[in-house]
Amino acid sequence: MSAVDKVALVTGAAGGLGQAFAQRLAQDGAHVVLVDIKPCDDTATMVEDAGREAMSVICDVTSEESVDYLATEVDARFGRCDILVNNAGIYPIQPFEQVTFADWRRVMALNLDAVFLVTKAFAPGMKRREWGRIANISSSTLNTVASGYTHYIASKGGVVGF
Repeated sequence: MSAVDKVALVTGAAGGLGQAFAQRLAQDGAHVVLVDIKPCDDTATMVEDAGREAMSVICDVTSEESVDYLATEVDARFGRCDILVNNAGIYPIQPFEQVTFADWRRVMALNLDAVFLVTKAFAPGMKRREWGRIANISSSTLNTVASGYTHYIASKGGVVGF
């Protein structure tokens, strides 16, 4: 698959894996929409240094309204999203006995609900154009016993099921 002149969108693009995905997509020829709850200035520089266009959008991917705004902005700038990388996530370490329902919901919202919301916003356009790629980032911890990661592993299991 060639990424040349495709429009890729990466959530959680301010750093870590999201930044690496964005940089690689740019090196492979894609223009990249950088999505995070915080600024993606360093990642934008990497994309632009690869000779591609970077668009940064501050977005709470756990909010339907914020994701709708994201979709509107991407449509206005590029008219499409060809490649979607659902990468945003958190992995708090917390003994199960200390996990509150609010903690559980926060992890599920970012690690699983966001995958649903962002995919729902961009998959219909891919289907209409009869082309698109979606990568949902999960975790190798699904097959391990990792103390303190109950809510994280459950959320990533949901991503695999999605």
